[in-house]
Amino acid sequence: MNILQEKLREVLISVIPITLIVVIMSFTLTPMSGSMLVKFLVGAAFIIIGLSIFLIGVDLGITPIGNLMGSELSARGTLLIVLMSGLALGFFISIAEPDLHILADNVDNVTGGLVSKFSIVVVVSIGIAVLLSLGLGRIVKGIPLYKMLTVLYLIIFVLAIFTSKEFLAISFDASGATTGALTVPFIMALAIGVSAMRRDSKASEKDSFGLVAVASTGAIMAVMVMSIIFDMDEIKGNLEIVDHGSGIWHAFAMEFPRLLMESFIAISPILAIFLVCNALFFKQGKRKIKEVSMGLLYNWLGLSIFLTGVNAGFLDAGRYIGHYLADHYSYALLISVGFIVGLLTILAEPAVHVLTHQIETVTAGYVKRSYVLGALSIGVGCAVALSVIRIVIPELQLWHYLLPGYLIAVGLMYFVPKLFVGIAFDSGGVASGPMTATFILSFTQGASECVEGADVLIDGFGVISMVALTPIIALQVLGLIFKIKAANNDAEHGPDRSVEQKEG
Repeated sequence: MNILQEKLREVLISVIPITLIVVIMSFTLTPMSGSMLVKFLVGAAFIIIGLSIFLIGVDLGITPIGNLMGSELSARGTLLIVLMSGLALGFFISIAEPDLHILADNVDNVTGGLVSKFSIVVVVSIGIAVLLSLGLGRIVKGIPLYKMLTVLYLIIFVLAIFTSKEFLAISFDASGATTGALTVPFIMALAIGVSAMRRDSKASEKDSFGLVAVASTGAIMAVMVMSIIFDMDEIKGNLEIVDHGSGIWHAFAMEFPRLLMESFIAISPILAIFLVCNALFFKQGKRKIKEVSMGLLYNWLGLSIFLTGVNAGFLDAGRYIGHYLADHYSYALLISVGFIVGLLTILAEPAVHVLTHQIETVTAGYVKRSYVLGALSIGVGCAVALSVIRIVIPELQLWHYLLPGYLIAVGLMYFVPKLFVGIAFDSGGVASGPMTATFILSFTQGASECVEGADVLIDGFGVISMVALTPIIALQVLGLIFKIKAANNDAEHGPDRSVEQKEG
């Protein structure tokens, strides 16, 4: 019960700000019917309960499995075993990620089923699996993270030239959507275990970061390759924006059984992998098997409840508000609301607070968490606002943001302390959490459906990628500031320790 109360408190902090915004706007700027508001509130309750149960399952099941896998690979893993394990684990963990299911559902709805949810989930999971495998191989071989990321993003920039504009935004959104509540703790646990194979303790510490960043590039490349192979230039997007006056409980009753089965299909392979590996390698006792199995049961139930709340109540309200603001008010107000939503979302994200504490600890208090939180919140607010600006100015395309943004991010890798490179690129997944994948994405889709000249498939997506990009730049800039200040202190007070030593 104590754990449940703790998780409920974390999730409440994330969901309540968005809920309050919607309630206030429903009585002021964007009046909605009582049934839609009730559906939204019920959906919010489902999200709070479902995500809390899901996170308990992550602690009891997913993270221990990741730790056991990482330790086993560290103890007896050859490079081939590490690579093969990365392929299998990356695929099945990604398939169960809640944020990916939300993105895939949105793509399915917007394209009218021409690009199915199943195809997006499978293709993205294959990409994650391949790059997770290569990322683990990088750790074993000691290849510097910044060099590997440079090569990967060069490949992405080349693929982007041939990717249809309809799928460019979805490709980059897939990167942020795959680094969520399930994949991040599992991948981090794997990274820590495999990095322990390195004899150099400093190299091991740095290599424990950055695997999430490497794996997430696989999602981008997988969707790009799918777009190129299947020639998806002619696919058009449309979205129905309606305020249904009835059927409050009907939507929930229809969604829950379907999502219960989908979640079971997503979670059950993870349990199967654990049981097989336990019989062959782990040799854990009955108590541990029961605990992990119970954790995965929580994952299944929590994921089903969470996705039901998203699909039946949350997404419709976000789309309606974005559409109504774009239809009845000035674009300046639409952009301002987008900035406020982004600002409050990142401030409320529990994982961001974990990240800021981590940075303060790593730098021994030199980089204050309040500075990091301030930089991230303003950056994400600007990311959402810039996404809305792209909607209202059809000539402005996503690559106009992402190309210079990632060039700056990749360029900074060569100047900032190397520990900050891994933390910064991993932080993109932290920022693009459940609220970004649900409310903010639906908000931009609703706005793009209304704005003349905008296309919901081209302009409605892309906001997750913008939110994921901002922390990469913000935290690397902080790392650069940390390096400059440390160098100045050494110059004033004598060379006591180098910046690379201070990183540790």
